[in-house]
Amino acid sequence: MKESANNYCVILAGGVGSRLWPVSREQHPKQFLDLLGSGRTLIQQTYDRMARFIQPDHIFVSTQERYLPLLQEQLPQLPREQILAEPIRRGTLAPVAWATSAISKMCADACIVVTPSDQEIYNEQAFATDILYCLSFVATHNGVVTMGVLPTRPDTAFGYVQTGELVDDDTRIRHVKTFTEKPDATFAQMFLESGEFYWNTGLFVFRAGYMMSNIIKHVPEYRDEFPELADLGASATTGVVPKYYEALPMLSMESAVLEHTGHNYIHPSHFGWADLGSWKTMGADSVLASSARNTPVPPTDVKVDGRNNVTLHSEALFDNAQDNIVRLPDGHLAVISGLDGFVITEESGVIMICPKDDDAAMRRLRTLAHLDSLG
Repeated sequence: MKESANNYCVILAGGVGSRLWPVSREQHPKQFLDLLGSGRTLIQQTYDRMARFIQPDHIFVSTQERYLPLLQEQLPQLPREQILAEPIRRGTLAPVAWATSAISKMCADACIVVTPSDQEIYNEQAFATDILYCLSFVATHNGVVTMGVLPTRPDTAFGYVQTGELVDDDTRIRHVKTFTEKPDATFAQMFLESGEFYWNTGLFVFRAGYMMSNIIKHVPEYRDEFPELADLGASATTGVVPKYYEALPMLSMESAVLEHTGHNYIHPSHFGWADLGSWKTMGADSVLASSARNTPVPPTDVKVDGRNNVTLHSEALFDNAQDNIVRLPDGHLAVISGLDGFVITEESGVIMICPKDDDAAMRRLRTLAHLDSLG
């Protein structure tokens, strides 16, 4: 599959990464960290991955205004006009609408891939092949393609996409039956066993004109503001914030548009994918990857022992311990005995020892005594 001059990319890098506290802080969130010891931060890895098959001047990054200095420091090759700096977070739909409207003014036939900045991809070549295939598909089909991966466990932290029939005999792409956002444990187990459901990776592919028309059609709150967004793309200063941006509602791509458009597709992908959204998922995916290295893996400093203890860019000794995750600063050694299923991590003077499956406890720890302000 060949590259096209009509192909564009939007990288979403505005999150705060609160579920990976205390390593990820509001002042320095996970996308600007080298979590796995690869030598490159997550945003740098994402940019590098996309620049292998998307022209660099066709890659846009959305982030928060306060992270602009971090972004420019880590991606100095990215021109300012290709950075969309949000004054306030408004979910995934707002930056996608802003970027889509700007890109459509540059290229009326633009086909866009939207990607989060906090993922690990194991097979870069397969990833490029799959994305280019989907970009070619949307160039001739109305619709949005979600990149899906088969679930490996009944995880309640992910969105699920139910697959339907093949679009035709000459494509790998299927129709979407349903979207389900973060099901409970019972449904997650049913989805896993059915074989019809895929994890929603947050990677979406669409043609710019199709997405713009669907935002106007399905999101009433955007109808007045959208002309301002669209007009912005005609100017040379793409990075200027649209006038009504802060008035936009907090909406996700899935709930606002994808669940309402009649042309949703899914590409069952096999490039190897891991979400770096929480300690729990990082640990589970590290164990899975270590036990089935059947795809090329980017260089990382992740170790997994025989009792599923995971060390991330760290040194640790374990005695009578299992299913733990350790991430410490360089030069520190953890000696752990008798723990089962804990996160042990330190960053900027804050040490956290907490059950890795207890998200509520981690939220309490973040707010306790305003410790996040220490970051």
